[in-house]
Amino acid sequence: MGVEEQRAGEFYVERDVLNELCLDELARRRTHSTRPLLKERVKDSLRCSVPKLKRSVLSFIPILSWLPRYSVRQDALGDLISGISIGIMHLPMGLAYALLASVPPVYGLYTSFYPVLMYCIFGTSRHISVGPFAVTSIMIGTTTERLAPNSNFMTLNGTNGTQVLDVVARDALRVQIAASTTFLSGIFLFLLGMIRFGFAVTFLSDPMVRAYMTGAGIHVVLSQLPSLFGIRVGRFSGPLSQVYLLIDICRHLPETNIAAVVVTLVALAVLIAVKELNIYFEKKMPVPVPIELITIIVATVISYYCKLHSLYKVAVVGQIPKGLKPPRSPDVSMWGSVVGDAFVVGIVGYALNISLGKIFGQKHGYDVDSNQEMVAVGLCNIVGGLFQCHAIAASPSRTLLQDSTGGKTQVVGLISSVLVLIFILQLGTLFEELPKAVLACIVLVNLKGLFMQFKDIPALWKSNKVDLLVWLVTLVCTILLNLDIGLGVSIGFSMLTVIFKTQLPRYSILGHVPGTELYLDTETYEEAKEIPGITIFRSSTTMYYTNAQLYLDALQEKSGIDIGMLLMKKKKRDTEEKRKDEKEKNKAKKEAKKNGVNGRLPNNTVHPDDKRDEEKGSPDLKLNQTAIALVDRPINGQVNWGFEQQGNGFDQDSKTDIRGDDHMTQMSSTGRNGEMGWSSVNNTHTIILDLSTANFADTATVKTLKNIFLNYRKIDIDIYLTGCQVCVVEQLSSAGFFSESIPKSCLFTTIHDAVLHSLRLHGASDVPIIYEYALDLTCTTKM
Repeated sequence: MGVEEQRAGEFYVERDVLNELCLDELARRRTHSTRPLLKERVKDSLRCSVPKLKRSVLSFIPILSWLPRYSVRQDALGDLISGISIGIMHLPMGLAYALLASVPPVYGLYTSFYPVLMYCIFGTSRHISVGPFAVTSIMIGTTTERLAPNSNFMTLNGTNGTQVLDVVARDALRVQIAASTTFLSGIFLFLLGMIRFGFAVTFLSDPMVRAYMTGAGIHVVLSQLPSLFGIRVGRFSGPLSQVYLLIDICRHLPETNIAAVVVTLVALAVLIAVKELNIYFEKKMPVPVPIELITIIVATVISYYCKLHSLYKVAVVGQIPKGLKPPRSPDVSMWGSVVGDAFVVGIVGYALNISLGKIFGQKHGYDVDSNQEMVAVGLCNIVGGLFQCHAIAASPSRTLLQDSTGGKTQVVGLISSVLVLIFILQLGTLFEELPKAVLACIVLVNLKGLFMQFKDIPALWKSNKVDLLVWLVTLVCTILLNLDIGLGVSIGFSMLTVIFKTQLPRYSILGHVPGTELYLDTETYEEAKEIPGITIFRSSTTMYYTNAQLYLDALQEKSGIDIGMLLMKKKKRDTEEKRKDEKEKNKAKKEAKKNGVNGRLPNNTVHPDDKRDEEKGSPDLKLNQTAIALVDRPINGQVNWGFEQQGNGFDQDSKTDIRGDDHMTQMSSTGRNGEMGWSSVNNTHTIILDLSTANFADTATVKTLKNIFLNYRKIDIDIYLTGCQVCVVEQLSSAGFFSESIPKSCLFTTIHDAVLHSLRLHGASDVPIIYEYALDLTCTTKM
């Protein structure tokens, strides 16, 4: 074997035909694994040393790794500007998203403080901004309103007998529910992160996540419509809750508060106009105009001096207490009621974090640890739950702002937390007269990014219609079945599409491309021609228990050989021959007995049994000729080529030259013992199964391959496997696939090796030797 360079763009290769046994010998297959034994790996994982302890601590608490190396000169200014910008954005968003979670606004500010600090300590992404987010807030709000509806807190007024809502008791219970749900979701994420389960988010496909976020955005819009119109509507939960909510909103539209509508229109006009200007002048301004903060300040001032609440019944934020609340243990008795909601909220929040984190990590050239991110988000929710916060997630709008304003490290979160803390301690009470309609407008305007994802529909229509179907199904399920059930159904449907793809692979018959050693799909490439007598079959996906039978059916269909029918007719023919033999034998015995001659007929003629043996000759050959005569296989609408014997000799050392000469491929084949293997128009004597797409072999695969080998050999068709990966070969060996009837020599390194072996075995007088090249790259191979 050798490789000899001839000139630029050409190479010459000479080697023997390689099956699996030859390859093992040539490449010196290792007899033992270089991977340490399980016992050694366990010992190594339990072994403690100072360097290992240091690595573990630094990986668990990343701030100890990056803070000592923090560059004040390079990063401080950008982090300061970005931190102030993010802190200013946190204030209105915290107040607004608290209303989505159905808790008092001050708890939204707490959510913008405690979890942000925790993420600065344990998070690995330098650019994402965590805190309250619309999707996780509305999910918490759905849970709190389901377990603590307004109807449970209606009391009779002793004076006039009317029903009065006990807001204080309702809000206290809702805060407790939100905190318990958040705490439990944090426990789930923390435990999953500790057992290195961060890969679970890979089951959430990008189209599914984007459609889910869009559907959640529609939930947010519908939940804010009552505040925009200044009306009160009922609360609904479960499937079709958004439909009932929309109907109830339409029913109460005659009760619209005109003053609230005016506030809404003015706030929306200002917010949208300034945000568009921020986008237009993005490159000319160092930081965008903090229009949300300006809007809530101006709206609070107008509401206070115009007495919008007392005179026009415009709903306002209400009391915002000063200071921080002490930690409080969650109500464990509620966990049974919120366990499903907690798990879904945690997974959705983590999915947002890791997706945004990886996007900006790739943009700025650093890695985001998925397992540590799961631990970080879990700890944020655990600590947040202790301080009555609701679940957090990375906000796309705040993250984009942090990146555009020059934020480079987690110090941005520390600076924004300081601003939020100042607001909580000193300035919170100044915004008690802030209209809720203004907060609802802030929520809606910041949903623009989610609704821009509707552009995915035309893009997916052009690129991948299966992903488009996942997108649409996820959107519809999220809207109609609510956020928790919708997520489960969406994940299930997304997984089903993967299964369907493996159930509907592309099966191909491969043909040889003249002038190369390539074998391509004959339906796709015009120059790919089938080799007479050889069928090369390939599946576009791995074969396993769900599609093993489909693989077998496709093989029979593509090869044109109905193995079941042939075996049945063979059995029937053998039975008829056996019956005929017995009949003739009995007749001969009667004749012999009648004539008094044992074993000899009159005139010393041979016994019919002996004569039949002489006529039958090779039983294999006759079986071959008879069985195949039952099949007429078209290939791409045409009858398969026949064989013709050539007068050229065959090189017995099983080597072949592929040279760049001006000749076309010449191939021929004859049957075993120098005779034609088939007597019908279907001259197939070899089937080659290309398993290069297989990455594992389960029991169904092993069983199917065994049946293919055994059944096709009964009609004298050889089966060869090619392109098997090492792991597949090892699994086949472990399953007892190889035996005397199916030796390892049936496995070949490439399709070309198997083709050359088959042509030599079936007496080809001239193996593919002369090729005409249309390419500059000339490959000369000797085998």
